[in-house]
Amino acid sequence: MPMSNFTIEDYRKAIKAKYEKEINGEYSNNLSSPTTANLRNLCIKRFESNTNKDDLSAFEYFFNFPFDKDKKNLFGEDELNKLESVKRFFLGRTEKPAEDTIQLAAILVDLQPRPFNKFKKLIDQEDLELINELRLTNNSDKEDSSNSLKVQAESEDFNVLKTDYVTEERNSESKKSIKRNKYFEKLFNRSKPTMITTAVIFCLIAATIYFAFIKKHCMQWSEDHFDVVDCNVKTENQNKIIPYDGNLLEFKKIRVCDTTTNYTDIWYSKCDNVVEFFNTHGRNPVNDKPLRAVTKHIFERYAEKCGSKK
Repeated sequence: MPMSNFTIEDYRKAIKAKYEKEINGEYSNNLSSPTTANLRNLCIKRFESNTNKDDLSAFEYFFNFPFDKDKKNLFGEDELNKLESVKRFFLGRTEKPAEDTIQLAAILVDLQPRPFNKFKKLIDQEDLELINELRLTNNSDKEDSSNSLKVQAESEDFNVLKTDYVTEERNSESKKSIKRNKYFEKLFNRSKPTMITTAVIFCLIAATIYFAFIKKHCMQWSEDHFDVVDCNVKTENQNKIIPYDGNLLEFKKIRVCDTTTNYTDIWYSKCDNVVEFFNTHGRNPVNDKPLRAVTKHIFERYAEKCGSKK
């Protein structure tokens, strides 16, 4: 079967579609009201006899410990809080959840095939048609027909305009060609010293671009943000040097106070009972742990007690 062109967005839609179906299925009691406690119970049911290596890896990646059917009490308060992100995804409160949230959600609704790398390769024709339907808007057949006629009419008008445009474009290109020929004729009639000077200037510009941009095409975490650094120069900073990614320039560790009014767009990482907050999703740049959406419990427990100044 040829490789499909499915994206992670299609994968999320497929999970949500399967969730809507499973609400009335065998585990409707757990999914029709996806509280963190119900999701925990469903998680135990899904993994009690699960030997799939990808599923077990996804479980460990999400909870930071491997599944053990004899130690179900490992699901404490912190684990329930982690399941809050899955709950928000099922209820449509999170548009773009973290990767570990998506993978666990796929297991809970038993989406097949999974994980995403298998989904995008092995999806069958019936599921292909389902996902393609999810991509479409809810326009009626009448609106579709009207739009089709409109596109056809616009296409015919465009062909007429295109003919006129091509003629004008050819005339324009002819004039430009004459100007270019005169320019190059003038350029090559210059004296040799002038051309040498021009070549030197170009070399200096190229060298400047290399040393200013290309050579420093890496990034390194520095306390609370990423710095653009030279890929080959070692500093006292022990954090890992990574390839340049412009999206990470806005990624920052932030201070969160108990006076913060909106914590739903904040993400956190917890290691050795130390919580750090960040302004967007991703991974902790120091320990590479996946960031999780801040819950009410995490906010109330770990936000700084800044108070209001009087």
